[in-house]
Amino acid sequence: MNKVFSGVQPTGNLHIGNYLGAIKNFVDLQNNHSDIKPYYCVVDLHAITVWQDPEKLRKEILETTAIFLASGIDPKKSIIFNQSKVEGHTELAWILNCICRIGWLNRMTQFKEKAGKNKENVSLGLYSYPVLMAADILAYKSNLVPVGEDQKQHLELARDIAKKFNYDYKVNFFPDIKPLILGRATRVMSLRNGNSKMSKSDISDFSRINLLDDPDTIQNKIKKAKTDSFEIMGQDCIGDDGNIKDSVLLERPEAVNLIQIYAALSNQDLSEALGLLGGKEFRKLKENLIDILIDKIAPIGNEVKKMLNDKIFLYKILEDGAEVARTESTNNLKDIKKIIGFI
Repeated sequence: MNKVFSGVQPTGNLHIGNYLGAIKNFVDLQNNHSDIKPYYCVVDLHAITVWQDPEKLRKEILETTAIFLASGIDPKKSIIFNQSKVEGHTELAWILNCICRIGWLNRMTQFKEKAGKNKENVSLGLYSYPVLMAADILAYKSNLVPVGEDQKQHLELARDIAKKFNYDYKVNFFPDIKPLILGRATRVMSLRNGNSKMSKSDISDFSRINLLDDPDTIQNKIKKAKTDSFEIMGQDCIGDDGNIKDSVLLERPEAVNLIQIYAALSNQDLSEALGLLGGKEFRKLKENLIDILIDKIAPIGNEVKKMLNDKIFLYKILEDGAEVARTESTNNLKDIKKIIGFI
């Protein structure tokens, strides 16, 4: 059976980029593939690579869990847990730290972007974050990982670490890890700047649709979303690969972003969406987008708010999932230690 691992950081303000790029795909995998065993993790250990307020972190772990459930992740079909409850992740991360090479980590572009000019003062955790990500995956011998474009390099590192472990110890223990790049909107951009990724850390709340936004807020944000002065482009802007041509993306990033969000939420190909909307004013697209966001996203927020009033229920979901994850990761870790030569 294929094993799927993926996670979401509990750092607040989860938005439609997180939903379309990750959570919606988690649900689709769970419901449409009987040959997989999915592990969906609230990766709280990754969250503390930068300082977190303890009370806020506790709240956001539960909020992220509630978003998983409200979006359709079923604990009867998927294993839902928070990372810090399963000690095997950190123990395996140390072992993999001893397999990974400094040169490999030095090539990680995301660390360079996050650290900027201040890299001497950031945490070691931020630097070695990709090794913990590898441990998350390999703790369950997962072979499939839903991943966004910005995480592909980290996944390649996990593959390199797994291969080196197998080579060094002359075993075939870890499987080959394959990326799953799913969905029609793998990279959702800001509503205010089509050249910047939608981010929970953006100062402007109008740059994103949060999963807890109410209908009035959603409507207001979409009405104010940046477009351009032209009509919606037609199907001729789509390349042979089914995606918007790079030249159109370069010239009209905000327009392309809204169209891609609409197509993803309405489960249409870009060709279908542009066949309906091409040549019309952006007012029509915004009206349709408001309707579908209120229909699909607002109920998630409402359900999350209800669940947060029953924290005991959420704690039980996490504990039950952690028990399953802990058993499997512990068994795998015993085998890994035996291979290494520990007694």
